[in-house]
Order: sequence, then C-alpha cells, then structure tokens
Amino acid sequence: MCQNHGVAYIKPGVVEVREIEYPKLALGNRKCEHGVILKIVSTNICGSDQHMVRGRTTAPEGLILGHEITGLVIESGRDVEFIKEGDLVSVPFNIACGRCRNCKAGQTGICLNVNPARPGAAYGYVDMGGWVGGQAEYVMVPYADFNLLKFPDSDQAMAKIRDLTLLSDIFPTGFHGAVTAGVGPGSIVYVAGAGPVGLACAASCHLLGAALVIVGDMIDERLEQARSFGCETIDLKKEATLAEQIEQIVGVPEVDCAVDCVGFEAKGHGVDSDVEQPATVLNSIMEVTRAGGQLGIPGLYVTGDPGAVDEAAKKGSLSIRIGLGWAKSHSIHTGQCPVMKYHRQLMNAILYDKIKIADAVNVEVISLQNSVKGYADFDKGAAKKFVIDPHGMIPV
Repeated sequence: MCQNHGVAYIKPGVVEVREIEYPKLALGNRKCEHGVILKIVSTNICGSDQHMVRGRTTAPEGLILGHEITGLVIESGRDVEFIKEGDLVSVPFNIACGRCRNCKAGQTGICLNVNPARPGAAYGYVDMGGWVGGQAEYVMVPYADFNLLKFPDSDQAMAKIRDLTLLSDIFPTGFHGAVTAGVGPGSIVYVAGAGPVGLACAASCHLLGAALVIVGDMIDERLEQARSFGCETIDLKKEATLAEQIEQIVGVPEVDCAVDCVGFEAKGHGVDSDVEQPATVLNSIMEVTRAGGQLGIPGLYVTGDPGAVDEAAKKGSLSIRIGLGWAKSHSIHTGQCPVMKYHRQLMNAILYDKIKIADAVNVEVISLQNSVKGYADFDKGAAKKFVIDPHGMIPV
C-alpha cells in the first residue's frame, strides 16, 4: 500500500510532517461507497489553520491539518456516478451531504449530517466532524458527486493551478464576504485585514465592480501587496483613527460597506495595535459603514478560545456595539462561506482570465516537507499564500 504523509498539529506553535494512514473508502466500520480517494495536487495553508497552530482552539494533538484541497481522483466508490478516476477536481472545504434541508437550500457550510457536534464540517479542523485533513499526499472525500468541482480540461487547469487551488476556500470566502457586504458596481468598500482572505476579498470587490477598495492592516508588506493590484490602504498602526484615515481618502469618514477578514484574534488600532482586542474590527466597521450599509464577516469567530484575553472571549462573547449597528440599520452576515454557491463561476473567471487571484494573494508553492517553515513564515506575517505541492506536480 502507498505511504501517506501529512502535516500534524502537535502543540501550540508546533507542527510536523508525519507518516499517516493511507486513506480508505470507509466511514467508521462501513464502506463509503459515495466517496473517492484523491492524490493531492495542491493543498494550501490557511489562516484558520494558523489559529489552531497558535493554540487558540481546542484542537487535539495529532490532528492532520488542511481543508484547502485540489486533487486527482485515483479511486472511487461504487455509488459515485459522475466523477471519474483521472478527473482533476477542486474540493470545497465545507463537507456536505447534499441531502439535508440546508444542503438542498444551498447552505452547504452548515450541513446537518456530516458533524455530530453541530451543523457544518470541514477537513482537518477542530470540532468540525473529525475528518482527516488534506495537507497530505492522499485524502478521502465523501459525497463526491455532490461536493467535487471537476475542471473541464486537466491540462488547462494545471497551467492555472496556482489560481484554481484557491477555489477550495479563500477565493470563494473572500468573494462571499464581498457579496454579503453588498459590494457592487460603484461601491466604496473597506476590507479589514490584508491576509490571504482579505486580499482575495479585495480582488473580489474589483471583480464585482467596486469603485474604490480600501484595505486596512498593520503589516507593511501586506499593505504593499494590496496596493499592487489597485487598492488604497490604511496603516492601522497610525494614531489617526480608521474613520479619519478613510476621510483622507474618500473625503468623508465612511464607506458604503465593509468586510471583516480578520476574525477573533483582532488587535486594537493605533496605540493599541500590539494589544489583542477581539471586538475591534467588528466595532470599527460598524463605525465607518454608512447608515443602511452592509457588513460581511467571513473572518473566523469561535465558541472556544483557550488563549483569549478574558473569560467572556474564551466562550466567544465579545463586547460588540450592537446598539450602533442597530441605530445605523446595518445588515450583518456571518458564518462559513458555502463554497459551492460560487466556485464554478469563480473557476470560469479564472479560466477566462477575468482575474489573476494567485497574483493578488501572492501564491508561493512549497513542498510538503517545507510546510513546517511555511507555517512559521505565515505566522510572522508573510505577505504570501503558501500552497503545498506534495507530489511535485505543479509546473515551475
């Protein structure tokens, strides 16, 4: 049997590449006839993974990480009808059965049947159903006909794999943040956070026709990356408030809509930029979004954070100025992106050269063995999206 290796979470700050079990078409003690085995072509390091690696979740030791997967089908169960061996496919990070009321309504991020603990599941993620992650050489994917997006031409897809690998999560997630914030032609939008999701969101805002995209962050290299594809930027380390800096750009201290691409490890702004204040982004985007505007919140918030700054935050309770949002009649949209709602259209945007998302998020391809260093560099704030190439299949 082929060997398999994967990136395992060991303890806060420590990951390592381990030999792991080769995947089986099985769910517990029964055969998974609706699943496939993938030879992984690309699998990406995500900021959500980094939350676990920092010890900011209840992730168990030995968890195999990775929920951003693109792969080649090498084995399929008896009940898989439409996905064939040899197909090159994108795997949504949401695991969805396709049968429950939420899946049938297109809410695949909160499938009711794939996680006994709560709605919604993902590969290699804490409290998300116990599914083995995909930062590995091989992985099993269930409900293949429903979940997988087949690329129409494998050679064309491999030529654009640095872009297409982002369809498993951050491109749809950033796009979802923009859509739920109401971004459209002529919008003036503020994107909080210039990590990979924030950059993908900013690029998505351009794709949706925004007139002006403003990105805020505290890391100079990430702000430079945002400027590289036409965004205005705000340095949140400065003493001037977010509203004051927006006014310098727009002429008024407000935007039409805003997207939180930071999540629960947010820090304060200005003199508090070194202090964790998890409600900072949520409160600041309510402050600067016009009355009647919309807020998209794809940034991750959790119900259990052992490293939080106070007891309330450890349970996900934050000091949100909901009164301000209510007074301004804001529409607020939270939760995981339902990847399948967008991935086919975004695939076409890539294949027909409407967007160069890999350039926007600054993709860097690394080997599986170099994934430990990739995690370390990402944790230091590298303005890159690390894509792991376990089998050396990505063209140079």
